[in-house]
Amino acid sequence: MQQGEVPQVLIATVGQTPDPVLASLMEHAPDGVIFIASQDSHPTAALILSEFKRELKHHTILIEEPESLTESYQAARKALKKAKEWEARVILAEITGGTKPMIAGLALALTGQGVTFSYVGGTRRDEAGRVVSGHEKIRLLEDPTTRYYTQEWSAFRQAWNAGRMLEAQAWLERILSRPLTPSEERFHRHLLGITRGMDAWDRFQHAEALERFRAHLEPALAVAEAWHHGAKVRVLTALEAAQGFLERIVQAKGKPVPELLQDLLANAERRAQAGRYDDALARLYRAVELAAEVDLYERHQLWLRKPDAWPQGVPEYLKERARGMLGLKEVLDLAFDLDLHFGASGTLAQVLRGDYERKLRPLLQRRHESILAHGTRPVTREDYEKMRDYLHSLGLEPAPEWPRW
Repeated sequence: MQQGEVPQVLIATVGQTPDPVLASLMEHAPDGVIFIASQDSHPTAALILSEFKRELKHHTILIEEPESLTESYQAARKALKKAKEWEARVILAEITGGTKPMIAGLALALTGQGVTFSYVGGTRRDEAGRVVSGHEKIRLLEDPTTRYYTQEWSAFRQAWNAGRMLEAQAWLERILSRPLTPSEERFHRHLLGITRGMDAWDRFQHAEALERFRAHLEPALAVAEAWHHGAKVRVLTALEAAQGFLERIVQAKGKPVPELLQDLLANAERRAQAGRYDDALARLYRAVELAAEVDLYERHQLWLRKPDAWPQGVPEYLKERARGMLGLKEVLDLAFDLDLHFGASGTLAQVLRGDYERKLRPLLQRRHESILAHGTRPVTREDYEKMRDYLHSLGLEPAPEWPRW
């Protein structure tokens, strides 16, 4: 044991009798003990130390109101922090002594923290219901949140809600490694397939995402409905509605349809919410191009990047420009000239071209200066939001947010 390290620590609520805590100390032989005591039971903690015939590191946390659940919970959190400061590798919680709120506060604070609970019971009791001294029986109690994968499910939800789908998959895999009922195993296996689909969607792998949704959404929703679990039904039902949006992107086979633009804008927003503003602004840069392409395709069924499939009558020199397109300005120039050819005016493509020098170029310059493009400065939240708000002013909106747990 290294200096200052206390490998095993017992955290104990203290009542008016030393017997349960002494029995627990004798059974577990910890290297340190942390008492949670009231003003009335504080002398009991001192008595325990004097009667325990072995030197050990100790600390006492006093609470003013032993019938306060909130104060007991806060004291237990302090005790856990102290045990970690002692670099404890094993933490036990003795939940026999003290008032019921003290015991409840300790249990609430330490569940899901890797703590083993200890309870001193016995068959022989006195008139007050206390175990007769010398007849104590120690029971080790499993943290129920471990059996019911509460911690893993909470971590999965946090990862999903933050858009960290790879991390969410890892937590589901941990749940699936536990003993589960057949319906639990079926639900979480299908939810894992859905989460892999969400990850594919976030990487613009729309066909893969749709395939996984078709395989896993319906059976997962059926289990959730059978359980009458509102949150699970709500999320899965929302994804079922979003599947139609995904299907339209896949059916377009790469064509510039409005859903593809909305999806790109939503993807940019998720990157911004994660603080990845360089990535978010890069997506908005592409969104400007795509907006012009979608506008032309919607009005003329003309796929800007497929000039060989353009309608008859479009001049060859315009097709040649399409074959040699390099950057955003070239795309906007070509879209503008195509609209002139078709006799259209006031179109989105023309507005974007008209705004290029005065509005768009200054906004996009922040992207060019970023460390992921041609410069060294990071993109800020303000840079992203200015570009997003400009697109919003043109009526370009992202797809609805993904449902959260």
